[in-house]
Amino acid sequence: MLRGRARRGREAHAGTGDDPLDAAQERRVRAVLALGGVPQADLPDGVQQVRLRLLERAASGREAPRDVSAWVAVVASNLAMDWHRAKRRQERLGERLAALRQPAHPSGEDTSVLSVAVAQGLDELPDAQRQVVVLRFYADLPVRSIAEQLGVPEGTVKSRLHAAVRALRARLHEDEVV
Repeated sequence: MLRGRARRGREAHAGTGDDPLDAAQERRVRAVLALGGVPQADLPDGVQQVRLRLLERAASGREAPRDVSAWVAVVASNLAMDWHRAKRRQERLGERLAALRQPAHPSGEDTSVLSVAVAQGLDELPDAQRQVVVLRFYADLPVRSIAEQLGVPEGTVKSRLHAAVRALRARLHEDEVV
């Protein structure tokens, strides 16, 4: 009999500042959140969110849910889904930030290995091919200027560049540098 009065008393005061969740409802909320995958450390926050939503509902003048236990279970389930969505959003954001932090250029060690391999590859090229590669990629001269300076047609410069780049690429793949 005492329990019945206590329960009715809590229900009568649910909108007056007392705790709108009784112990059984709170346990149900915790269980739904935990089964929904919310970590143990976040359960108290989830319970508070359910409490807050119940109080906001009462404060806005809307009538109390017919079955408060069912209502809080649904709200807890929605909160668990929201928690997972937020977690996935954070993970995606973290992945995007990590991708931005990755160096666009190879590390110092990778650069030096590549530089040595390219230098060795250049040494193996015929003189005419090495000359156009150095002028085009190291001196940054356009094909037309290289052709004028060497006194050869632009097509010759292009064909030498093409052969040289193909030979360098093969050498780098062969040495497993790239």
